Amino acid sequence: MNSEIEQITGDASFREFYRFTVNKNSKIVVLAKKEKYKNLIAYTIINKFLRSQKILAPKLYDYNFKKGIIIIEDFGSCSYYNLIINKKNKIKIYKKLIDLLLKIQKIKPKKKLEGIGTKSHVLSKYSHKYLHKESDLFFDWYLPLFISKKKTNKLKKKTKKILSKLYRKLNLTNFCFLNRDYNVQNIMKIGNKSGLIDSQDALIGSPAYDLVSLIDDVRIKTSNKLKNKIYNYYIKKKSIMKKNELEFFLEDFNILSVQRSLKIIGIFSRIFKRDKKKQYLKLIPYAWKLLESRMSSEIFLDLKKILDKNIPKKIRNKIIT
Repeated sequence: MNSEIEQITGDASFREFYRFTVNKNSKIVVLAKKEKYKNLIAYTIINKFLRSQKILAPKLYDYNFKKGIIIIEDFGSCSYYNLIINKKNKIKIYKKLIDLLLKIQKIKPKKKLEGIGTKSHVLSKYSHKYLHKESDLFFDWYLPLFISKKKTNKLKKKTKKILSKLYRKLNLTNFCFLNRDYNVQNIMKIGNKSGLIDSQDALIGSPAYDLVSLIDDVRIKTSNKLKNKIYNYYIKKKSIMKKNELEFFLEDFNILSVQRSLKIIGIFSRIFKRDKKKQYLKLIPYAWKLLESRMSSEIFLDLKKILDKNIPKKIRNKIIT
């Protein structure tokens, strides 16, 4: 029997990943020392639900939740990020990913998902409380790197009032299955099929959010022209929206993009400060560019003013070392 085990590149979570190969047949071993519920239990239950809906997600082979270990199907090493990063004509690949997204959004999400063993999982709605909890990361982890605690608290209080008004403007009710991290690194190419590998944060939410995750992906720089092509392809394939619905959807898209960029800047700062990992800091200046690009309409005027007044370009463009 020929066997080998190798550690493979992980993500920003507390998980470790190993590829275990026996006689050329491989499986992935996932270890989690922290946040075991989200990283192991919720993850396997959501994968099971996706598979029941004909969406490819890793199959569970074995588990020991107490010891923080699961063994799952190996989707290989070919993510769509690998396929797209150096490709000139990216739109063809993005169209394929939009088609998959639309298929996912046709799922009728259940609030309570059938579990593994005695475990079950509840899909919460992406409420204003969730939106604030995430955008608060910007104030709790990023701003303190540059601004005093007193000024940060004052700025957080003022900005949260502005964000509350924006979140209340969201038009679409939470009604579809939301992956919450639908991007080219989390979608794998398996032969002629595509599979999702990172769905543990799934909720019930607005269809605009996963589209934001794909188009305004901080890990891959794309032109505004390409972003618009992807967006328009989605709208065309959706095909049932009326004029006022298109306007509402675009407004939601921009609000959720702004919220997501604030969250991501905060998360990368937390990973640096709390977990002593620097690799994501280099992505923060581009996250700022995405944030700025989505604040062009009048509804963001107050937010833009307060950010411009308190966080100058030299801070936004600074790569922390």
